[in-house]
Amino acid sequence: MKLVSAARNLALAAGLALSLSACGINSVPTAEENAKAKWADVEAQFQRRANLIPNLVEVTQGAAENERGILTEVTEARARATSINISADDLGDASKMQEMAQAQGQLSQGLGRLLASFEAYPTIQSNQNFLALQSQLEGTENRIAVAIRDYNEAVRQYNTTIRTFPDIIGANIIHGADPLAPYEAATEGAEVAPDIDMTSN
Repeated sequence: MKLVSAARNLALAAGLALSLSACGINSVPTAEENAKAKWADVEAQFQRRANLIPNLVEVTQGAAENERGILTEVTEARARATSINISADDLGDASKMQEMAQAQGQLSQGLGRLLASFEAYPTIQSNQNFLALQSQLEGTENRIAVAIRDYNEAVRQYNTTIRTFPDIIGANIIHGADPLAPYEAATEGAEVAPDIDMTSN
C-alpha cells in the first residue's frame, strides 16, 4: 500500500512539474535572457564600430582637408551614439530604443558619406592603414546588421511566448512579464551596411 501511495505521489509531482513547466515558469525567463544576450551582441558590435572610428579619423585627417566637415560630423555622431546606453531593463522602452536607433543611424550615414567621399583621393585609397580600417568597418556594419536581426528574432520569440497559452499564465502571474521593444532603424536602410567600392578610380 505504501508503495502504491509513493508511486501515486511521484506521478502527481511529475504531473505538477510538467504542468508548471508548460505555464511559462521556465520558458518565459529563458526567452527573456536569450533576448538580453542578443542585445548584448548588438551593443558589442556598436562598440566595435565606435572603437574603429578614431583610427579612421586619424588616418584620414591629414590627407583630406576638404572633408574636415564630414570628419567632424562623424566624430560628433560617434559621441552621441556612445552616450546613449540601453540596459537590459530598458529593452521594453520603445522611446529609448528609438533614440538609440536614431543616433546609430546618423553614425552609419556619416560613415557612409565619409568613406564614399574618399573615392576622389588616390593617396588615401593607396594607404594600407585606411584600406584595413575600411575593411574592418564594412565587416562591422555587416555584423551589426546580423546582430540586430538576431536580437529582433529573439524579441519576437519572447513577445510571442508571453502572449500565448499556456506560457501567458506564468508570464502574467509569476513573472509579470512585459513585452520587449525590437530595434528599428530610425532611417530606412540604416541597419544595412553601406555598399562602398573604394577600389575603383
